[in-house]
Amino acid sequence: MNGPWSMKDLVAHMTGWNRRLAAYMQAAQRGDPEPPPPWPAHLQAGDEINAWIFEAYHGRAAQAVLDEARQTIQQVIAVLDRLPAETPIEADHDAAGKAYYRVRIGGVRFPPGEFFEHFHDDHEANVRAWLAREG
Repeated sequence: MNGPWSMKDLVAHMTGWNRRLAAYMQAAQRGDPEPPPPWPAHLQAGDEINAWIFEAYHGRAAQAVLDEARQTIQQVIAVLDRLPAETPIEADHDAAGKAYYRVRIGGVRFPPGEFFEHFHDDHEANVRAWLAREG
């Protein structure tokens, strides 16, 4: 899988980051300030945060990790469902020309595809290989 990560660890990794995204989007929708992240505030680098998420979830039962993943995705979906139909989707491009999109929630720009893009770019090939091995 992804180095020493199991499939459960990958789900936990995605869930940890999505907890942050869900909380931030919910706060923006209410007009509240950005909430603190679910990890210790002194952690700033992605690798440090990923290590913290790994340690926080690694000892949990797979079912508990899956349950939290479902709840977190439902929170993100609920925020998106509450967006007005006229909410604009803004297209932009990175330095390499790759397109990405953002929506505004309470004046804050969010990349709604971030979860899926990160999974696709960084983890999908490993998951597909794992599924092929497991049959």
